[in-house]
Amino acid sequence: MRNTLHPAPTAPILGPFRQAVETLMDYSQIITINPGKRSGKPCIRGLRITVYDVLGYMAAGMTQEGILADFPDLTEADIRACLAYAADSERRFEIVPL
Repeated sequence: MRNTLHPAPTAPILGPFRQAVETLMDYSQIITINPGKRSGKPCIRGLRITVYDVLGYMAAGMTQEGILADFPDLTEADIRACLAYAADSERRFEIVPL
């Protein structure tokens, strides 16, 4: 029996969110992977700063402004690219049953 008090959300409700996710920034020119640098971890523009580093700083409570102050080689676009890369990686994550 269908719950008529709380109908399931439809695509139009998710429309703006889904559109934002589908139009994530193109990070392909910012996030680079080089087997000889940082053990092949995704880095920012060939620098030795990894996506993991930036995400870790943010998770620890560091602000974007703080990261940019500590790492003058980085830009706002670099930080957005890290977030887009992480979001895209999570979106592609798939659990395979054993």
